[in-house]
Amino acid sequence: MTLELVTIPCLKDNYAYLLHDAGSGETVLIDAPEASPILAVLQKRGWGLDAIWLTHHHWDHIDGVTAIVEATSAAVLGAAADAHRLPPLTRELTEGSTIAIGTEAAQVLDVSGHTLGHIAFYLPTSGFCFTADSLMAAGCGRLFEGTPDQMFASLAKLRALPPETLICSGHEYTTANLAFAATVDPQNAALQARIAKVAKARSEQRATVPSRLSGELATNPFLRANDPYIKARLGMTLASDAEVFARLRSMKDSF
Repeated sequence: MTLELVTIPCLKDNYAYLLHDAGSGETVLIDAPEASPILAVLQKRGWGLDAIWLTHHHWDHIDGVTAIVEATSAAVLGAAADAHRLPPLTRELTEGSTIAIGTEAAQVLDVSGHTLGHIAFYLPTSGFCFTADSLMAAGCGRLFEGTPDQMFASLAKLRALPPETLICSGHEYTTANLAFAATVDPQNAALQARIAKVAKARSEQRATVPSRLSGELATNPFLRANDPYIKARLGMTLASDAEVFARLRSMKDSF
């Protein structure tokens, strides 16, 4: 049975996600930017909360944990490498760990780059991947701790997932990310169509995430560092894909 996914706006531009398995009645929260909107959704739907899966330690992904745990007694799971700066963990995770909701397994991926110890959760049966601030809609996270090579390797893992995978990222940054993408890939018809679609969604105050990986592969410049047109436009025809990615990330930092 496919899991039910609920996207919850939090803070100024964050998103948290709830996964609910109707068969078992289990519910999992991915990241906890703030408690009140998440608890409100749980109450409205009549769901308990069994676990919180944390992607990384930044405050805008964990600040709601304490209040939510107090209200629900949920277990807290996060990266072993990040345990010293996460809320107290019930279980520490590493790449290759398998966790579950109901009968569905989730794979833990190390996607360091934005931070060291950043993890993602991939559920192959339902086709969800919770990437937070690693792969984002039309972009990728700023490199606060990791290197371009680390982020490039992390994105390569995510790029290899099935194209129909839903990428559940952590922020409503899509409009700004697309504006940057258009500066380096202006002849991309799929990108121009996505810009128009996102503009309409935001004018109607609708979320632009999750996004389909197939759409990211077609329009996200950080997944298109191997594209000959982008390489030529940057004057990096002979450069490696990793070098092109590093240039793109540097350009985006000053955009």
